[in-house]
Amino acid sequence: MTNLFKKRTLAYIADYFVVMAVMWIIAELLVVVVFPFGAFFIYEYLIILAPFVGMIYFVLLEKNLGTTVGKHLLFIKVVSNSKKNYYSNISYVQAIIRNLSKIYWFPIIIDVIIGRIFGSSNERILGRISRTEVINEDIKSDKK
Repeated sequence: MTNLFKKRTLAYIADYFVVMAVMWIIAELLVVVVFPFGAFFIYEYLIILAPFVGMIYFVLLEKNLGTTVGKHLLFIKVVSNSKKNYYSNISYVQAIIRNLSKIYWFPIIIDVIIGRIFGSSNERILGRISRTEVINEDIKSDKK
């Protein structure tokens, strides 16, 4: 059986491709504005827009569905581990906090390293701060 860290890594890579596909669609839609007016400078702002699209993607899907496309493909899910709502869907605040390091690729590496130093091998530090946990979907049914 694949360990949870490998599943999470593969899910993140799959989610990266989903976000890049959305960014490609946005870039193609901008052609309507850019080409007739010669406003090619707009494409310089896509590097600024990409982190926001990624944050919106991760926050909305993890809050509303408890999973992203990549996590769903690998049968893992994000749940709250706070005492108030144990193993239920996470709140928007929890989703925002746990996904802050996914803005660019470098902060998530630091997040994983700090999580491994101060927590378990499957945990990120922002996951601990937000009181969320990534679990295998079949484990949820066993613990309830």
